[in-house]
Amino acid sequence: MSLILKKLRMSSIVRKISIGSDYKNDAMHYSVGQQVYGGHEISHILLDEEDNSYNIHIKKNNEVMPWKKFNSNMAISVEYDLEYWKVYTTL
Repeated sequence: MSLILKKLRMSSIVRKISIGSDYKNDAMHYSVGQQVYGGHEISHILLDEEDNSYNIHIKKNNEVMPWKKFNSNMAISVEYDLEYWKVYTTL
């Protein structure tokens, strides 16, 4: 399996990320498809394996741009897209 395919497989299945140690009361939650900042929509939540950070990208009018970056020093909870995983593993 190529390096690009491995990276795509690991980074494309994140559906939701929560930042903060108190998940229910004080954490910030970000989900793919969520409307944020001036009519933008979260398009991707990607793991950067080089610095072990999660990067949130937003889109508006077919333009995608980086929006937020969370490093591994923060309390992070990741929810994976199980439907994507099911489709990917059957290919």
